[in-house]
Amino acid sequence: VIEIMKRVSARAIIIENNKLLVMFRRKIKDGVVKEYYAILGGGVEENETLEETVKREMMEEANIKIDILGYLGTYEDENSIQHYYHCCIKEGTPVLGGEEKNRMTENNYYELRFESITNLHSLGLVCEDKVINALNRKYK
Repeated sequence: VIEIMKRVSARAIIIENNKLLVMFRRKIKDGVVKEYYAILGGGVEENETLEETVKREMMEEANIKIDILGYLGTYEDENSIQHYYHCCIKEGTPVLGGEEKNRMTENNYYELRFESITNLHSLGLVCEDKVINALNRKYK
């Protein structure tokens, strides 16, 4: 049996003034436009804790320092295990940075947005339940 290693990531659910910080993505490949929203975060590096990952990723992707308020659990699919944390911005204003900024082209677009919690269902996030738990401060 060949076991494929799943990508482990840590993600930050940040809610300010009833708005959720998300990454809006637009990919255009062979004329097909795919648009979606994602929660900020990324892969765990060697010898790094999940908490260190989420803090590093927020600095790289959004130029913000965060505090972790609580652990919200995981979402797992065939390729990945995503760990979610309820976080708040300690320092800075979200501005796109890191790999996302460097990889951005007309066909590969990234934008940080604060989306109203009232629109949560329309964002199509796999972790919608984690966002609701963050709002209610229901931690694992």
